[in-house]
Amino acid sequence: MRAAFLIAGLLAAAVGCGSEPDAEPDPGPAPGDAATSELEITFWPQGRSSGNAQTWTLTCNPAAGTHPSPEDACAQLDALDQPFAPPAPDEICTEQYGGPEEALVEGTYRGEPVSFELSRTNGCEIGRWEQHSFLLPDSGRA
Repeated sequence: MRAAFLIAGLLAAAVGCGSEPDAEPDPGPAPGDAATSELEITFWPQGRSSGNAQTWTLTCNPAAGTHPSPEDACAQLDALDQPFAPPAPDEICTEQYGGPEEALVEGTYRGEPVSFELSRTNGCEIGRWEQHSFLLPDSGRA
């Protein structure tokens, strides 16, 4: 009886030897990896309703595009933790108006889709605008 268990154990071990584990799918770049980013930035100095838009492109890894300072803009994007995360739904914002300017950033960032709107309609939006000012033209505001 012992011999039968021993033989069964050896056979089970032999069957398992040489078999390769199933290959796991490539998850792609991890968040924060240097995947290519391709963004289109549209800026309306007097708001979208004015129709007077300025548009440029920004590519990172490697830095390029029609943005006036692609290397600087890519470096500043990389320094931010989740630069295009939506605001928290329960965020409390001060009621203040910072101006009519609006911007839209669309494309991909580190391989993830981006559609990010900026405005100056309240304290939270002004803060986001200032955090992303390196993507936008200098409007002369302090």
